[in-house]
Amino acid sequence: MTAVSSTSAEAMTYERLSARALDGQLGPDPAGLRVAVAFTTRQAVRHDGRSTGYRNEVLGLRVGAAVGSCAVEPGALDDDVVEDCAGAGVDRLLRHPLTPVRVAALDAYLMHVTPHTPAHGAVPVPVPAGTSLEKSRSRARAVVGLLDLPPGATVLAVGVVNSLLEALRARRLGYIPCDFKGGVTEWDEDVVTDALSEAHRCDALLVSGMTLGNGTFEPLRRHALEHGKQLVMFAQTGSSVLPRFLGHGVSAVCAEPYPFFWLDGGPSTLHVYRGGVR
Repeated sequence: MTAVSSTSAEAMTYERLSARALDGQLGPDPAGLRVAVAFTTRQAVRHDGRSTGYRNEVLGLRVGAAVGSCAVEPGALDDDVVEDCAGAGVDRLLRHPLTPVRVAALDAYLMHVTPHTPAHGAVPVPVPAGTSLEKSRSRARAVVGLLDLPPGATVLAVGVVNSLLEALRARRLGYIPCDFKGGVTEWDEDVVTDALSEAHRCDALLVSGMTLGNGTFEPLRRHALEHGKQLVMFAQTGSSVLPRFLGHGVSAVCAEPYPFFWLDGGPSTLHVYRGGVR
């Protein structure tokens, strides 16, 4: 994989992308768009056959037919925040003091402007109907398939999802699991909490879109860019934001807009990007 020049790195950051959206450079003036619906989705998961579980909470903002998403720590958002977002102009929410609100607003705006379609560079990948674990494993195979690595390579896995680690093991890829929560994986491996300090030990990065909401995406993007490493993003958070960084440190994105695979047992669709958004 050819590394993009540092000049290109300076050309696009998350803050620059948001500023361009606010200025109407990416589509219609966001001052003319409003969030019709704001909501949170909360879940607790313990798959059959797994010894550990987890919780998720995601903020959703709807603009037209598009829903933008940003994961948050469970209980981090007050109900007042959600109510304040409903009916608000997109421009105001792009300037909101809370990062998750800004991320979800930018995601909704960009999905409204460039929905996940082949015309915009997205390749649909079906996830067959099944149990929560079957669908999780199906998604994991699609995500890990975006890594172009030989067996024995090491991946920094940021945002621990046991199905993704299982898929890496099936590819005979080593990994360093990283998550702010720490703890251990399904295989009793220690989970590190500082991704950037471990990145130098890895050949590639497999990173959750949640890093947009907690402020750790930019350092990882810069590391991948400066060292010519693959950076594959799996994105429920910011599924329409992250494809904008292809060629700017991000090598591929598996985008999964709301509703996510874990909300329904029926078939669903992932959207894979390897080139730029058109």
